[in-house]
Amino acid sequence: MATPERTTHFAPELHIPNNTFDIGFYLRLGASENFCFRNEDGSVHVAELQLNGAVFHLHETMRGALEPVKANGVTAIIGLFVPNVDEVMAQAIKAGATEVNPPTDYDYGYRQGMFKDPFGHYWQVQKKI
Repeated sequence: MATPERTTHFAPELHIPNNTFDIGFYLRLGASENFCFRNEDGSVHVAELQLNGAVFHLHETMRGALEPVKANGVTAIIGLFVPNVDEVMAQAIKAGATEVNPPTDYDYGYRQGMFKDPFGHYWQVQKKI
């Protein structure tokens, strides 16, 4: 039987600006916080969050990496498979995201919608139909 420790999976690391204190958007989106290490000034150093079992990290910018705002564009698109695309999209918009593409059924067999989070990360919310 596969356990989380024995399963290969991705855990994206989303870079956020240094001196970020509020990551509440992700909690309003429905994520739970596994841990959050803060710097002496209270800003976020690294946080591990989980959204319906999908683990991801928020990390202050370091090692030459750029968050989308400083990169002046998209650094990656996070693909999130969910049971209900419309529900997650609505929750994201309510939490403070900007809709990029509304939920749509595509000929290639997916229902997808896309939003941009407050830090500039693009999320493609999807399910196979």
